[in-house]
Amino acid sequence: MRLEGKITIITGSGSGIGRSSALLFAQEGAEVVIVDRDVDKGKETAVEIESAGGRAVFIKADVTDLDSVRTMVEEVITRFGRIDVLFNNAGISGIGMLHEIEPDDWDRIMSVNVKGVYLPSKYVVPHMMKAKLGSIINMSSCIAEIGLARRASYAATKGAVLALTKSMQVDYAAYNIRVNAILPGTIFTPFVEDYLSKSDDPEAAIALLKSRQLSGDLGRPEDVARAALFLASDESKFMMGSPLYIDGGATFGKNA
Repeated sequence: MRLEGKITIITGSGSGIGRSSALLFAQEGAEVVIVDRDVDKGKETAVEIESAGGRAVFIKADVTDLDSVRTMVEEVITRFGRIDVLFNNAGISGIGMLHEIEPDDWDRIMSVNVKGVYLPSKYVVPHMMKAKLGSIINMSSCIAEIGLARRASYAATKGAVLALTKSMQVDYAAYNIRVNAILPGTIFTPFVEDYLSKSDDPEAAIALLKSRQLSGDLGRPEDVARAALFLASDESKFMMGSPLYIDGGATFGKNA
């Protein structure tokens, strides 16, 4: 059991990468705190874990709302007494060139993807500092390292998360807190599935997405979950402030 007895919080774990990570963490012995705005999906994840013999609790919270996040963290501390792992997974996508993006849409993606990392970290970190132990995993994206058409707002947020990860690591290394980032490529999540279903030519759309990655295929949520498990576990104890690419070769490769 690679996470035996560890208290783990995973934001946005009602679906997609978050749900896959929650299921895998529980299989590896963690006490998993499912955090999501969607009550039905969050409870589904918790029930699935418990049905498989794992341990999970669902807490509804909005990662963009200060009071909601603070209350969630307080509830976890009251229930478990500590927090060993925080996986800041919650996020949304944004499409469009910069001049096409409306201010409200820009503010929304910044709030979820950047503030949604800041707030959970702000309230979890003091408890990790007190324990002098912890692992924080931030969800960035390979788009933080490469240019991609019509993804200006999304790229801005994921670049910010990567920079924040490195800065946090410098600040909290003395407290034995590790802070690392995951940089996925295109992963076949419910969001991508929905995007493809709305395309004029879904087959052409998925072929284009696959062509961006040397693997010639899309990643699966389980691929990213396994990376998160590694960063959450003691196996990655010498990784600090590092970006972990799970991108099928999108960042450093180019198809001929």
